[in-house]
Amino acid sequence: MSEPRINDRIRVPEVRLVGPAGEQVGVVRIEDALRLAAESDLDLVEVAPQAKPPVCKLMDFGKYKYEAAVKAREARKNQTNTVLKEIRFRLKIDTHDYETKRGHAMRFLAAGDKVKAMIQFRGREQQRPEMGMKLLNKFAADVAEVGVVESTPRIDGRNMVMVIGPLKNKAEAKAEARRATQRADAKAANEAAKNGEAPARVDTSAENKAPMTQSLADLLPDGLRLGSSAAEADKARAEKEKADKEMAEKRAQAAAEKAASDARRAAAAAKAPAPQPAAETPAAPAAAAEAKPAAAPKPAAVPKPTAMKPAPKPAARPKPAAAPKPAGKAAPSRGAASQSKPGTAE
Repeated sequence: MSEPRINDRIRVPEVRLVGPAGEQVGVVRIEDALRLAAESDLDLVEVAPQAKPPVCKLMDFGKYKYEAAVKAREARKNQTNTVLKEIRFRLKIDTHDYETKRGHAMRFLAAGDKVKAMIQFRGREQQRPEMGMKLLNKFAADVAEVGVVESTPRIDGRNMVMVIGPLKNKAEAKAEARRATQRADAKAANEAAKNGEAPARVDTSAENKAPMTQSLADLLPDGLRLGSSAAEADKARAEKEKADKEMAEKRAQAAAEKAASDARRAAAAAKAPAPQPAAETPAAPAAAAEAKPAAAPKPAAVPKPTAMKPAPKPAARPKPAAAPKPAGKAAPSRGAASQSKPGTAE
């Protein structure tokens, strides 16, 4: 559904105007209607475009759209859609399996849904359709409290099918479930009140009746109400005194246990042998005890002078020749005679 035209989107010369409270203003020009909408800080909404002239109303268009969305959401919430649930059997189903499937079917029917019971045949079981009819009839009789047969058993290929409809539709089932929940809440509140808790006021009325806003205590006379209040106060005071007394006893017991533990600890400490003093070590000699003075730093080594090369020695002078010995004293040797020349003296 398309949105209605508003304000400047309305392209007609005149409209039938309706006020914000539903009062009839009459047929006015579109300019006057827009001016009235601007003065009222509202929107001019076309609610009946097929009329002659179209009907327009002064309203808050944003609020109108929100309310329409809320109504649509509530309508979707309250609408009921019946669902077809399917339950399958075998011809040789066990008793426990049959009971489980029957419980599922009863829950579906109680919720307002239809149930399609189907038996699957295998092999030579197709030659015994009367056994399937017997099983489906038994199933229909077991769920007769919440459902009725809508479609009798029929052969569909290798299967046999039967449809069972609920006795109550979806809306009635929801309403009954809601009332059951309210009754359960009321029962829980009554149990809590019996146990001494604060009574809660629960609405257990039906939808078409006024809600119950009073508790049973509000219906009592004033004298009984005051008496019950005094009794409750005395009971609360007694419970408080009892709790204080129990707390004092617990504290005294804890103090006694602490004192006993301290006494046992002191006795154990007294029985323990005294520790012997450790043997004294002989004193170190005074010379070793005294700290040695730090050694003075050695001076840096002076670099040694480089060795001078010795001066070259002067060449040796030639020795003078030896003076010849006189001839008369000794004969010259053979070597000397051969070396000397005749007639010359060396």
